Amino acid sequence: MLRHAIAPSRRYTKASHDVVRHPRLTSDAKILLLYVQGLTAESADRPLSEHARKLGITGRAYQKAKELLAVNGFLHERREQGVRGLWATAQLLSNVSLTPAEAATVCLGRASESLEASEAPETAMCPGARDPAVGEPAIGEPVDRVVGGQLPVDEEREKNSPHPPSEAKPDPVPAPEGKPDPAPDPAPEPGSAPDASLPPDVAEGERVLLSLRHACRELYLGAKEARTLAALAAEWLRRGITAAQLRRVLTSELPDGGVRSAVGFLRYRLVHKLPEEPRPEVPAPKPVVAAMIPCAGPGEEHLFRPVRGEELCGPCGRTEARRFWLRQRELAEGQPAPLPWRERFAAVNGPRAEPC
Repeated sequence: MLRHAIAPSRRYTKASHDVVRHPRLTSDAKILLLYVQGLTAESADRPLSEHARKLGITGRAYQKAKELLAVNGFLHERREQGVRGLWATAQLLSNVSLTPAEAATVCLGRASESLEASEAPETAMCPGARDPAVGEPAIGEPVDRVVGGQLPVDEEREKNSPHPPSEAKPDPVPAPEGKPDPAPDPAPEPGSAPDASLPPDVAEGERVLLSLRHACRELYLGAKEARTLAALAAEWLRRGITAAQLRRVLTSELPDGGVRSAVGFLRYRLVHKLPEEPRPEVPAPKPVVAAMIPCAGPGEEHLFRPVRGEELCGPCGRTEARRFWLRQRELAEGQPAPLPWRERFAAVNGPRAEPC
């Protein structure tokens, strides 16, 4: 016997064809969307991961379904800070694709509804909206807490007590009017800066050594340790090495096993890698300028300055060289043409003998 039963209307969830037939949503994403769509108002405030865990969608499957819902506009997440300063993530899941601007409008509309309908606490409220249960903030600026000013209570003192009772300090004498108390100078942190009485190069070297702790934790030096190595570092600076170059040399190519003693390691490098002293620059010899002499060429007498002991100036020397090569060409053209190689060979070896 076959029997067909129709469930009551409250057990139904209306599914849109746009969701069921969506080509880019997986089955897990569609089931999760329809499951959340059919939840009551009391269960809608829970995160999406809890609903997916109830359906057995966990791990990578949940991450994939959530990513597809967010990419296609069905899921929107918004992180905001509430009235009490706590950060919260609001998740908006809809059965239609929404743009980020439309999702923000829906979230703000739900927040305004929660403010107007205070009798419906089950209505979800987006983070960042004012909680009706929180009162108005106090008026005025924040004030620091007032501590101290109380005299010590009577305590029974014991012999050799490790924690003796506190003593009441006398009230400070107020300064005369018109002469405010000068503010005491803050005491410098030990090891934070070199002593001002040191020479400038030694103080700069000590400052470089103290700054190595920021580049490599293994090269941490105390104030006294840096003071003992400051003279060696100052010698580098006297030889033309800048502070940045010195810091690079001391922090590069550290041992593979680590630095066991920062003082010994830095002393070894400062001594054995000390660069050579800068050599004094030898000034280049000044060129000797020859005296002006008269040119030996034809024409009017004129002076020029010789370079290699020549007797003709530039224009006259070029004219004389042109005349010389013209004479050489004329001499070469007047000579007879050379004999062919066969005739020269016969003249040297004699006539060829005929065979008998």
